[in-house]
Amino acid sequence: MPRTATPTKPRVPLTRERIVDAALHIMDTEGLDAVSMRRVAREVGVEAMSLYNHVRDKDDLLNGVIEQVMRSVALPDEPVDGDWIAYGRDIAFGWRTLFRAHPSLLQLFAERKRAGASVDTLRPMDAALQALRRAGLSDSDAVLAFHTIGGYIFGSVMMESGTLFGGQHAQTPMPDVPADVLPNIAACLPFLCDCDFDAQFEFGLDLMLDGIRTKIRAQ
Repeated sequence: MPRTATPTKPRVPLTRERIVDAALHIMDTEGLDAVSMRRVAREVGVEAMSLYNHVRDKDDLLNGVIEQVMRSVALPDEPVDGDWIAYGRDIAFGWRTLFRAHPSLLQLFAERKRAGASVDTLRPMDAALQALRRAGLSDSDAVLAFHTIGGYIFGSVMMESGTLFGGQHAQTPMPDVPADVLPNIAACLPFLCDCDFDAQFEFGLDLMLDGIRTKIRAQ
């Protein structure tokens, strides 16, 4: 009886999108430092030289990762009631969700000396500045507010992964803090250990947004 040939699995064509997807997957699961042309090539099952038909170099690849991630940011609908501060608040929560989903993105942004500036990359920034300007801030104050809130989002996400209290540490026993030496920490310790990161982020963000509202009213 003649042997039946085993059908060969169709080869998935190599594209820039597939290469960028692989780099993002490596960054999310192994960290930014693990992303290299050789490692990405191994992920997609080709030789490293094949990647250069679709990306110029590692810088181009990382710019592609940034563009893809920023393209995934879901922007809220513009407010029908004219509350642009609330609209900006929704954008801030979206940025936090993005950075929590891709923790190494913070490192990537911090280390980029020359990031790409495509429309897809800049659209979330444009929406945030729109919210601040339409709320009543001048162009210069809108930029200051944008950087201030952005720094808060960056710092909050970084703190969530390394803080001594709250979040992932909430289920661990409370540390023994001598009340006679550190009276304020001892008094606040139950709240430090029980602090919920979502509530903490919301509290800090609303403090800043209330400050912006106060500044606009005082103009």
